[in-house]
Amino acid sequence: MSRTEVAIPTSEGPARAYVFTPDKGEGPWPAVLFFMDAPAIRPALFQMSQRLADNGYYVLLPDMFWRAGPYEPINMREAFRDEATRRETFAKFMSSTNAEKQMSDVGACLDWLKTQPLAKPGKVGMTGYCMGCGISLRAAGTYPDRIAAAAGFHGGRLATDAPDSPHLLAPKITARVHIAGADEDAGFPPEQADRLREALTAAGVVNEVTIYPGARHGYAPPDMPVYNEAASERHWSEMLKLFSETL
Repeated sequence: MSRTEVAIPTSEGPARAYVFTPDKGEGPWPAVLFFMDAPAIRPALFQMSQRLADNGYYVLLPDMFWRAGPYEPINMREAFRDEATRRETFAKFMSSTNAEKQMSDVGACLDWLKTQPLAKPGKVGMTGYCMGCGISLRAAGTYPDRIAAAAGFHGGRLATDAPDSPHLLAPKITARVHIAGADEDAGFPPEQADRLREALTAAGVVNEVTIYPGARHGYAPPDMPVYNEAASERHWSEMLKLFSETL
């Protein structure tokens, strides 16, 4: 594994992030931002980031919870056995960030990528999981001139009645968008998928918004209790196709 920990300069201090490069070749490679899910930075995300890198990409995995301070990786199967511990842990992490801070961090990451000789100049791709799906979509509307493709998987609250719902940024998005929700997910039911698809299409955004049948929220990372191998492999196939056609 090619993992290297780096510090991304931000207005609030250095933010933790991790870089992954292909095991073969010399670069430069197209850059992809990998946005984590709510269970935070852990080996499963390193594994996924390296797999993405080995397909020919310079992958930057920012720790969106860096403001919470250092922490040990969460064992997902153990965490989900104790509801009280799970809620306490996630509350600590989630209280350290919000949409405004996330977009500030994304901007800092994009600026940092421009200084890296192994990251190919030009627009970048993004993928995100759970909360990272919303970050990916919101970033596409916040930094449209710097994003070529935005993917997101088993996200939630992407097209709600909230005044800051990500789907409202559709008119600003120029990237291709691929969103694949989870089945029977209260955070992203079919009516939200329809609303998001309609908003993107009306704005002229090339998009695919779908829900994977039978795949529960959290289907992609291999350490999740609801990991679904078929759905996860489908997400890999669709995401890599998106990046190969845009980056």
